[in-house]
Amino acid sequence: QVQLVESGGGSVQPGGSLSVSCAASATFFISIFPMGWYRQAPGKQRELVATITSGGVTNYADSVKGRFTISRDNAKNTVYLQMNSLKPEDTAVYYCNVAIFGNGYWGQGTQVTVSS
Repeated sequence: QVQLVESGGGSVQPGGSLSVSCAASATFFISIFPMGWYRQAPGKQRELVATITSGGVTNYADSVKGRFTISRDNAKNTVYLQMNSLKPEDTAVYYCNVAIFGNGYWGQGTQVTVSS
């Protein structure tokens, strides 16, 4: 069984910064699997934000490149997302994901709101 618990997020003005984190727990060694962040804005489909392999190889959506940074601490089974230069269009519920042998597991989501 896999559990993902997100924390962080909140509200910030445009241009500000926020960070979110996701702690994963499982009955097996989860840190060898890729993890990532997705987001879903009201009325829109869930979309990829960033992913990171166990070895630290990262991938970002074009919309967040240069502004967001994904990282992970394998010893703590935790993945982080640092979000800088936030824009109103970054407003969404952010979800943590881990892909295990083709199966995706999701956290409960955390709200990020960017508004003046």
